[in-house]
Amino acid sequence: MLKTSARLLSLLSLLQARRDWPGALLADRLDVSPRTVRRDVDRLRELGYPVVAAKGPDGGYRLDAGAELPPLLFDDEQAVALAVALQIATTTGAGIEEAAARALHTVRQVMPARLRRRIDTLRVTAVERPAVRSNPQADSGVLTTLSAAVHAREVLRFDYPAVSTPESAEATAVPPRRVEPHHLVTWGGRWYLVSWDLDREDWRTFRVDRITPRIPTGPRFTPRELPGGDVAAFVVGRFRGSDGSGDWPCRGEVILGLPAAEVSRYSGEAVVEEIGPDRCRLVLSSWSWPGLAAAIGRFDADIEVVGPAELKDAFAHLARRFAAAADAPAPLPPADPPAR
Repeated sequence: MLKTSARLLSLLSLLQARRDWPGALLADRLDVSPRTVRRDVDRLRELGYPVVAAKGPDGGYRLDAGAELPPLLFDDEQAVALAVALQIATTTGAGIEEAAARALHTVRQVMPARLRRRIDTLRVTAVERPAVRSNPQADSGVLTTLSAAVHAREVLRFDYPAVSTPESAEATAVPPRRVEPHHLVTWGGRWYLVSWDLDREDWRTFRVDRITPRIPTGPRFTPRELPGGDVAAFVVGRFRGSDGSGDWPCRGEVILGLPAAEVSRYSGEAVVEEIGPDRCRLVLSSWSWPGLAAAIGRFDADIEVVGPAELKDAFAHLARRFAAAADAPAPLPPADPPAR
């Protein structure tokens, strides 16, 4: 049998794992008598944990709001930040996913109803990508509004300027966008809203820092099926210029006159295969054929194109462009200002 201190920790862990516990089931899980459970519950109450008991044949115990984390000290912004951070942590791939999910469940359980409803509207998908420096910050109020619309499945209207500068936005004013919001996504340190655009009848991805929601929201909608069914793959595919499958639209194969070990250090997602001491096969993808040719050209080595023909044409196109740049006359230096 566990010692009293260890048993109290086990009891507290069980009470945090689910909303209600029948007394008999707790006694069975702890391998003690119901009387011992009652005594241990009293000890937890003395330590400040508000354990509520329900009497009767079907009675049991519940850990009420206020345990461990003092939820009444969280303001709305802190509740949003905590929920977002824990949801993102469940997709980091850092080995803390299960712990983050349990932590989110525990925090939600002890939150007051007002904050619990706020947290329940947040559904975030994190897509891994190196962050870009100097990213504009998304407003937490806008994030909450978008999250609520996604959760309620309500049509959303918002202003979305074509450019980010106030002067250009005024010159290119457009009508409000009408969308069915489906997912909030983080990508490269920015927030995006994945939606079905009702006016364009297609899927669109909007930067949250450029969204100004309009109130009230519209009618409820039935969610559509996202192409491919996976929001992470869809977003990656859109940023790569593909159809949402997550694959780059252009993929080519070459032979490089470099050792495979040297190429692998700088090839990212590419496939590198050694075919000799100083030769390797490189399979690489990009958003365009000229972009793919330029990416391969950064290796200081002889290149043999295996295929496809579009990649060979892209090399010829870049060769003509680079040759023209090399033959262009140097610009004349600026003239000295006239003497006064």
